[in-house]
Amino acid sequence: MYVLTQNFALYWKGFVGTVELTVYASLLALVLGFVMASFRVAPVGSFRVFGTVWVTVLRNTPLTLLFFAVLLGLPRFGLVLPFQVFAVLALGCYTSAFICEALRSGINTVPKGQGEASRSLGMSFTQTLRSVILPQAFRSVIPPIGSTLIALAKNSAIAGAFSVTELLGTYKTLSELGYNIIWTFVWIAVGYLIITLSISALFNVLEKRWGITR
Repeated sequence: MYVLTQNFALYWKGFVGTVELTVYASLLALVLGFVMASFRVAPVGSFRVFGTVWVTVLRNTPLTLLFFAVLLGLPRFGLVLPFQVFAVLALGCYTSAFICEALRSGINTVPKGQGEASRSLGMSFTQTLRSVILPQAFRSVIPPIGSTLIALAKNSAIAGAFSVTELLGTYKTLSELGYNIIWTFVWIAVGYLIITLSISALFNVLEKRWGITR
């Protein structure tokens, strides 16, 4: 316990850093995932191609490589931002591909007649997607989206290797100070457990309120 009590400020700073990364990257992933899912089912061919390329490239690119591309590549093109912002971009874009596929699978569960009926009433594609398809699709994809965001929280540990303040990175300082490495990682694991259980609890509430009973 003394490892935690004597270094609580360090653990807390890392914990807050991980929470911030998770929250900001989750918001970005949800927005981009929604946009890309819309592109993938759009009647415009160029949108479908763009959405397919986005998902295919990001899902098949190692996250560490994406971090290198964003954090070290973008500054070479004159885009200089804080490393935390770059980390949010890398995590958010990577996770958006999985959110997109979860949403698309939910969209595919909605009967085609729903869309046809909406179009017969004169609704545009955007109106149909926003008011008819997505509300029904979202109810069926709450669990997989929750699992994806839990994975995002754990993937945020990679950011520590790129000078971003997060929970796993605290072990470097504590190891240099001579603390027991096992207990150092035990408290780091507890921190991640708190974050992932919180996300799980949130999505359990959403599922009970809006999910589809199977």
